[in-house]
Amino acid sequence: MGQTVKFLKSVKDEMKLVTWPTGKELTQYTSTVVVTVLLFAVFFAVVDFGISELLGLLLN
Repeated sequence: MGQTVKFLKSVKDEMKLVTWPTGKELTQYTSTVVVTVLLFAVFFAVVDFGISELLGLLLN
């Protein structure tokens, strides 16, 4: 039990040293991730559609 308490204390001390992002930075990072995911989704949807159409032309 003593090791668990020691571990949790060291985690608490380490968390005080973390540099947390500001609200503005967090919003910017989140927006970047959302836009990137949307761009990838559109890209793969277009590629999927293109491959489906190509296969449809080849098989018919």
